[in-house]
Amino acid sequence: MKTFRCRCRGLLLAPLLLTAAACGRPEEPVAPADLLPKEQMIRLLADLHVLEARTENSRLPQDSARALYLEQQKALLWRAEVTDSAFQRSYRYYGVHGKDLGDIYGAVIDTLTLRAQRAPTPPAGAPPPTVALPENASALAKQAK
Repeated sequence: MKTFRCRCRGLLLAPLLLTAAACGRPEEPVAPADLLPKEQMIRLLADLHVLEARTENSRLPQDSARALYLEQQKALLWRAEVTDSAFQRSYRYYGVHGKDLGDIYGAVIDTLTLRAQRAPTPPAGAPPPTVALPENASALAKQAK
């Protein structure tokens, strides 16, 4: 009876091990044809993070702020002549290559730090700067409701 259990375990374990080996990640994923260069990804990600911070601090309701962010994100990608799908595919590709995405975000942090240092500092006691929203922000807020 004991040998029967061992044989069953062996029969069940072999396919499981073969399946687990087949599920491994491929050696090198294929780069998409429209892969954005790292420098362009750095600029886009820095701009998108600034846009996100502006919309979060806009004091709009959450759904309106999200609608505004998505609209402005579309406009930013359009100005950069990048499709949303090309950006997503590039981000996923660099994400699979953890070191590449780490290098990109290191450069994004450096870029944002440099931008913050170059920004004029308000005088002491001055009210915080207002967030520059597009003219259609109120229309977007009404659409979101």
